[in-house]
Amino acid sequence: MSTQAFRVTGGRHLSGSITPQGAKNEALQILSAVLLTNEKINITNIPDIVDVRKLIDLLKGLGVKVTKHSPQEYTFQADEIDLDFFASQEYLDHAKRIRGSVMLMGPLLARFKKAYLPKPGGDKIGRRRLDTHFLGFKELGAEFRYDDTGNQFYLHADQLKGKHILMEEISVTGTANIVMAAVLAEGITIIYNAACEPYLQQLCKMLVRMGAKITGIGSNLLTIEGVDTLGGTDHKVLPDMIEIGSFIGMAAMTQSDLTITEISLPDLGNIPATFQKLGIELNISQDKIHIPAQDTYEIQSFIDGSIMTIYDAPWPGFTPDLMSIILVTATQARGSLLVHQKMFESRLFFVDKLIDMGAQIILCDPHRATVIGLERKFPLRAIEMSSPDIRAGVSLLIAAMSANGESLIHNINQIDRGYQNIDTRLNALGAQIERVDL
Repeated sequence: MSTQAFRVTGGRHLSGSITPQGAKNEALQILSAVLLTNEKINITNIPDIVDVRKLIDLLKGLGVKVTKHSPQEYTFQADEIDLDFFASQEYLDHAKRIRGSVMLMGPLLARFKKAYLPKPGGDKIGRRRLDTHFLGFKELGAEFRYDDTGNQFYLHADQLKGKHILMEEISVTGTANIVMAAVLAEGITIIYNAACEPYLQQLCKMLVRMGAKITGIGSNLLTIEGVDTLGGTDHKVLPDMIEIGSFIGMAAMTQSDLTITEISLPDLGNIPATFQKLGIELNISQDKIHIPAQDTYEIQSFIDGSIMTIYDAPWPGFTPDLMSIILVTATQARGSLLVHQKMFESRLFFVDKLIDMGAQIILCDPHRATVIGLERKFPLRAIEMSSPDIRAGVSLLIAAMSANGESLIHNINQIDRGYQNIDTRLNALGAQIERVDL
């Protein structure tokens, strides 16, 4: 079986405009929610990426009628669901390959009274517990069983009932799952310590248009009054904030003059301000960010002169999905930076590849790394490497684009899981990225 790699010729300056794809993390939630109604739901700006296509295939297997209008627009109707598909080997094989499949459980449990899921896969970035999801379902009255021999989860509930739920962790997918279960539950559900990311807000707004009764959207306290049925709606997925942040870092590393369009600025939170802490110049308007070519960019320090620290946190904190982009961008800055990845314990292990490329990075522990910027005095050197996960993969791609020489990046299916036609889109700006079969 052949695998694909990227052959990247570094040292090229990019120029032009690029529009971010639809948000992967939102799309996975929205697609799961189509199971909550037997009416049609039309979704636009869907990213054409591997993880999304896998989830759409799962929906088709369950009996959802899927009409593809374009790679970014689909209509879904879940009026004839085949629950026997749960028992098939096809469902087992497909569901465990994508972590987003866990969000099918809330809608299936709410509407069809049962749900079944093999332990899902996804990025290898440390332990990612599903306890929050299942504890929430149990609070709503579901019976839960885990088969540890087959790594399979089973849920059943004749009637979910509203409950006051204090979530033990601020989980985006956990909140989404509980919200989707609660909208059809009997009575009132209150979720405290809920995630409030823009993508979760988007899900709640869509559910309200479908007839759900949800208040507190955008806060960490959601109140949901259950209804009997939901209807159809139209929905547009937000631009992907992770792509936007990736493009900012890429522009800085490659000394490129780049404009990112259709950014939905109110939904970016502190992402632009965090990159500005690295000394990156951003000209921001409501719908675009222009990054001019910079010879150098200097990392700020704290007011008392101490080393700048950037760390991740649940929204409205800085997203963990951009921590690897921040780290690689700092390698060519002037100054030093402490990167503190609090939420996942294995996401920094890709720095060994950056060190091989000549970056000055001290990995303090699984959560912290100190970056001493090279200030472009010592360009990164091209190497052969492998992508460990989606976000680290794009970070390594950015590093290769800024390096001297020709790099080879293996395991690019990880990048394809989250970034739509990334090589074609960047080559249109002047990059030299060749997709090769090995």
